[in-house]
Amino acid sequence: MTTAPSFVGRLSDGFWRRPRLLLFLLLLPPLLWLGIIYLGSLFALLAQSFFSIDQFSGVVKHELTLDTYAELGRPANLDIIWRTVLMAALVTVASVAVAFPIAYYAARYAKGRWKALFYLGAMVPLWSSYLVKVYAWKLILAKEGIIGWIFAKLHLTPLLEGYLAIPGVGGNSLSVSPTGTFIVFVYVWLPYMILPIQAALERVPPSLVEAAGDLGATPAQTFRSVLWPLALPGVVAGSIFTFSLTLGDYIIPQIIGTSARFIGLAVYQYQGTAGNVPLAAAFAVVPVVIMGLYLTVAKRMGAFDAL
Repeated sequence: MTTAPSFVGRLSDGFWRRPRLLLFLLLLPPLLWLGIIYLGSLFALLAQSFFSIDQFSGVVKHELTLDTYAELGRPANLDIIWRTVLMAALVTVASVAVAFPIAYYAARYAKGRWKALFYLGAMVPLWSSYLVKVYAWKLILAKEGIIGWIFAKLHLTPLLEGYLAIPGVGGNSLSVSPTGTFIVFVYVWLPYMILPIQAALERVPPSLVEAAGDLGATPAQTFRSVLWPLALPGVVAGSIFTFSLTLGDYIIPQIIGTSARFIGLAVYQYQGTAGNVPLAAAFAVVPVVIMGLYLTVAKRMGAFDAL
């Protein structure tokens, strides 16, 4: 005597006969999340940027216009964009300079426990609170902080004061200067640069470096002709993180640095304090456009292979 198949059995049999239906049902929840929550909010942001705000009443006018984007062309707003892009580029270059030797040592020489220690050292900063790290650096960079104390002990305080007197990079102290903002950005985003470069260098066969030396290449020539081209995808992959995160961050410039605004801080202030949501949305679109172009170039350079 045979029994009728259970509901689960019939369902399993139906999915076996229609694998595309099973694939569709499995992909439906994440696609809905991506389409409604992620892309939906992005399109809502884009739509807001085409509205404008009444200068007298402060009410958003829901009429399509390009006036808000025209407002981005004002010198003060262009200065914010230029300052942010320049800071993001400098942070990225500095992160590469600091991360490359660390990643090279980890890829070529660290073995066993030392490699585990390297990964632990690179990842531990990511486990601690972002705000705690920023406020800790504010204390370190303050006039009474440890850096000022070290300069005083070495009798180099006039050198530090002379540097802080330079317009554009200095201030009353490192904690209220563009230099302080730069230092904290590099520290916070450095792990995102170290790991992709280390992953790219792991793929470089040691025999290539040895062959370059056997052929008479100097260490500088080996780096320029062998290591750097092969590690470049990892460098570009890391730069995606450091560049994009610097473009959009508003907490570090708000806590450390001068009153000069960055894109992220401008978005935060315009949508919050000023209530100018259209201008905040237009500012938010700028990093999206910049990173869209940046990712296009990065993909052509094979950066995604090192992620």
